[in-house]
Amino acid sequence: MTERRNSTGMDVFARRESRVRSYSRKYEIVFEGARGTLVWDAEGREYLDFLAGAGSLNYGHNDPDMAEALIAHIRGGGIAQGLDLFTRPKMEFLEAFEGLVLEPRGMDYRIQFTGPTGTNAVEAALKLARKVTGRRNVISFTNGFHGVSQGALAATGNRDNRMGTTLSLPDVTRMPYDGYHGASIDTAEMLDRMLSDPSSGVDAPAAILLETVQGEGGLNVASRPWLRRIAATAQAHGALLIVDDIQAGVGRTGSFFSFEGTGVTPDLVTLSKSISGFGLPMSLLLIKPEWDIWKPGEHNGTFRGNAHAFVTAKVALEKFWADRSFQEDIERSSALVGQRLERIAKLVPGARVKGRGMMQGIDVRDGDVAAEICRQSARQGLIVESAGPRDEVVKILAPLTTSEQLLNRGLDILEESAASGLHAIAV
Repeated sequence: MTERRNSTGMDVFARRESRVRSYSRKYEIVFEGARGTLVWDAEGREYLDFLAGAGSLNYGHNDPDMAEALIAHIRGGGIAQGLDLFTRPKMEFLEAFEGLVLEPRGMDYRIQFTGPTGTNAVEAALKLARKVTGRRNVISFTNGFHGVSQGALAATGNRDNRMGTTLSLPDVTRMPYDGYHGASIDTAEMLDRMLSDPSSGVDAPAAILLETVQGEGGLNVASRPWLRRIAATAQAHGALLIVDDIQAGVGRTGSFFSFEGTGVTPDLVTLSKSISGFGLPMSLLLIKPEWDIWKPGEHNGTFRGNAHAFVTAKVALEKFWADRSFQEDIERSSALVGQRLERIAKLVPGARVKGRGMMQGIDVRDGDVAAEICRQSARQGLIVESAGPRDEVVKILAPLTTSEQLLNRGLDILEESAASGLHAIAV
């Protein structure tokens, strides 16, 4: 009989966890507890979390009202998993989403529960667009990130992600995002011209898929005129417009949906990450009613009925979106973050601030510099990540509920880390 090996410290991760792990390679820390914007490691050291589960914790860690509702549901013997059966938690979530999100914005969408992660929602959107139109091609954009399952990965631009498979990734045409070729070239006009030319080689698309703010791609922001032109192009060429709001939505860019105020109403919208409110797995596809042509069971999945996520998602909507005060708080915090980042960017030659709302960062133009800033920050008690095609953007995803005091404390650390990081690289 094999003697059981005793683990001490972190050796079990090296011994048993797959090499595919990524975030843990940047932070050699065993996290144990969390509340709001603060997390603690196994030795009790405190950190400010400006990563927030890569945007899946917009309301911070362990919100007490969500926790109380979830614990009461579990202790009361509430259903945990219901496939796509009717359940009270799902009913109450749908009513809250309808009353607090859709109706105040004059929106009419059907809601499809697609499974636990964002890539599940993207796969459902692509499949439905192809079913609606009878076409296969999808237009996606440079630096877009939509997930790593096969269909979503085909639409993802990042080479490292795409090289992880030996499978063919067909039926996607990549086009330049807003500003990709500089301010003087209108890439929306370029797309319309390509689709209007029968000899361009670009097949008529089933869908045009985009993020209004590209998260993993480096905080690239699409302008309102560009988005409106893309929406008009989709309509003119019989394609469905899909907005991937998985990271940019649920308040991250200021409003609940990142496309609010642009004059654009997508045909399909994907949501995940923070929609559960508590960091629990949950993903949605919002569908204009005329496109909801699924046959029963035509697209399914076991974990569509995560009742625990429905419970916390309902509380999140009721607590934070019943009036404008939360959105006004986000606007104030966004302004503070932008002002502080502009000051920090002056420390790094050639750096610039990118992003929108509480989804901002500093493009330092060098992945090694960004990595060193993130390392220095972690040593001083701030968890941040980098993004962009060369990981050259230091990206701030602090919880939307972070107080002004904690925002300034974290940005003080980032400012000090930018200065010390540049010095460390220079030496």
